[in-house]
Amino acid sequence: MTLIFKRLHQPLVLGYIVAGFLASPNMPYMPSVTDMENVHLWSDIGVIFLLFALGLEFSFKKIMKMGAAPIIAATTIIVCMMSVGFATGTAFGWGRMDSLFLGGMLAMSSTTIIFKAFDDMGLRHQRFASMVLSVLIIEDILAIVLMVLLSTLAVSQQVEGLQMVASIIKLVFFLVLWFVVGIFLVPLFLRRVKSLMSSETLLIVSLGFCFGMVVLAQTVGFSPAFGAFIMGSILAETIEAEAIDHLVNPVKDLFGAIFFVSVGMMVDVALIGQYALPILCIIAAIILGQTIFGTGGFLLAGQPLKTAMQCSFSLTQIGEFAFILATLGTSLGVTSDFLYPIVVAVSVFTTFTTPYMIRLAVPAYNGLSRHLPARVTALLDRYTGEAPSVVGQDNYWRNYLIDVARTLLIYGVLCVAVLSLMLGFVGPLIDRFVPEPWNGYITAAVALLAVSPFLRPLMMKHGQTGAFKALWNDSRFNRAPLIAVQLLRILMGAAFVGYIVGHTMEWSGALGLTLIALIVFVIISNRSLKKQGQLMAQTFTDNFNRRELEQARQRPQYAGRLMERDVHLSEVSVPVGVPWGGKTLAQLNLGHRYGVHVVSVLRGNRRLNIPSGQTPILPGDRLQVIGSDEQLAAFMRAMERQAQRVREGGTDSGGEMKLQRLVIGRQSIFRGKSIQESGLRQRYHVMVVGLEQENSSSLVAPDPQTPLAAGDVLWIVGEEQNLAALPTE
Repeated sequence: MTLIFKRLHQPLVLGYIVAGFLASPNMPYMPSVTDMENVHLWSDIGVIFLLFALGLEFSFKKIMKMGAAPIIAATTIIVCMMSVGFATGTAFGWGRMDSLFLGGMLAMSSTTIIFKAFDDMGLRHQRFASMVLSVLIIEDILAIVLMVLLSTLAVSQQVEGLQMVASIIKLVFFLVLWFVVGIFLVPLFLRRVKSLMSSETLLIVSLGFCFGMVVLAQTVGFSPAFGAFIMGSILAETIEAEAIDHLVNPVKDLFGAIFFVSVGMMVDVALIGQYALPILCIIAAIILGQTIFGTGGFLLAGQPLKTAMQCSFSLTQIGEFAFILATLGTSLGVTSDFLYPIVVAVSVFTTFTTPYMIRLAVPAYNGLSRHLPARVTALLDRYTGEAPSVVGQDNYWRNYLIDVARTLLIYGVLCVAVLSLMLGFVGPLIDRFVPEPWNGYITAAVALLAVSPFLRPLMMKHGQTGAFKALWNDSRFNRAPLIAVQLLRILMGAAFVGYIVGHTMEWSGALGLTLIALIVFVIISNRSLKKQGQLMAQTFTDNFNRRELEQARQRPQYAGRLMERDVHLSEVSVPVGVPWGGKTLAQLNLGHRYGVHVVSVLRGNRRLNIPSGQTPILPGDRLQVIGSDEQLAAFMRAMERQAQRVREGGTDSGGEMKLQRLVIGRQSIFRGKSIQESGLRQRYHVMVVGLEQENSSSLVAPDPQTPLAAGDVLWIVGEEQNLAALPTE
């Protein structure tokens, strides 16, 4: 099935599903797999590897650099499509959990299918495609959050109430804790053991980290897939990320295939026939919902109408996350048996329609733009036009408050985690060996020593930000709010100290408050804690940015979009073996032929910016090229044709090399000449690799100056046609 679907230019996911259906107990005419329990076990491992690989491709810095547009679009689409799915399930009289899971499945488009469609259609380098891929990254992370929330709902069977709020707080707490601790410790560990790392050990260590986080996530009540994604996103920030991704890919492909095969095993044709009407309605809900709400979401994010429609028409399918959610609902026993085959049928149909929907986007835009009132068109143009950036007090206050909120969140989570460890595990251990009341004093001292490196930056940031200084110097009316924020931070730190004192000592009233104030003063004024906090912050920042700094050496400083909206930068690789390899930019004349211009050549660890016309292009080079969507598409098609010739053997490269024996006769034109004078290399394009002289039976390495005599035997390597052209007499 893999080979058949590859030959049909269809996503391999569909081939796996069909293979699973043919091997399932639901297909009586084929040999069936009966041990479904083991299949489900391996498919669970497949989900873990899929989410781990997804995490390796994810980057928190990418999210921060994308700006608000993809986040606004993705959030709008997910909320609207979840509502559409829930309403569709409710309209058919399905239960609340069935409708909720259906809404989650309809909210997530398929990254795999869209990537495949863009590759097949040569659209990966167009501007709207980059926006779609950015939204897919946001959807992936929101899908993980949605998966955790649906798991909580499935267990509690409650949609509202404090329990849901507590679940969200718990999710945010562990997400921040694991990411911060992981970024701090994992890169340090990998650097320490770098000399011991080979491809084999790096793979095993990476999978060890993955399954360690899987166990930890399941222990605290999250799904194993969530833990795998978190560890993948942590490793994605290390400089070893590309190597790990390369090593894990075959493992992910294998177990991912098993997961999708298990999806196919759960397809029941009888149920699909029974629920034909819901299937058609869900397909219509996906296509209409994504085109309408997706276009609205991208317009809300500030994209032009044409780009918004191209993006939304590309998202009209469901895929791997729908299968994962369906598997989750089945394993938890909260969804009905009919939901799984329905989702598979919908996914198969929408996968086949995806390329046609992408092609339909531009004609649909042309038709809509002709019928839109001029007032609406002008309003959209004004809204989606780029607004100038304004620098003022509002921006300074926003930046300052965001920095304070980020500091309080990170260090607050770390303080809670340390206190939980100290008072939950270390405290009872001290109580076993130390009598009262000294056990409380020792526990308090240990807890304060452990938490103080995090309390100090929570209360006092080393060096104020530029926003703080600008606000402080700009107006004296800003100083009171700034002092209030600083006092709030100190009170928050004092609350942690008070919690420790209250749980370990019997001091209360004025004495307890005095003790708390004294401890806070010591923590704030301690220079050693200040330096330790600075060191931890610097280490975290270095680890977080190390991979980006390494990549910056190979990326031009001007990388980004030009002011002209339809012209942008893109990166392409020169396949090995293409006839373009070895030619100079002047010989290729890409600007005249395709309208694109090479602005940078990335070759190994070197970067050649603004290359001259005499710069050769070598196989394996990565080219930073600039042009419009149409120009880049034409260039990519030409590059693909060159690569296709290589794959089909239609290149200008020579034939197979052969070894042949040549005897020098008395009438030979080579007799009396040296090997160098014979012209064998220059004229006949062959190489002499061995010489047997008439008066010697041994084979010797040829000396270019040795004269050839009658009876000598030459051993020659060359292409078959060149060897055939050698004169034998």
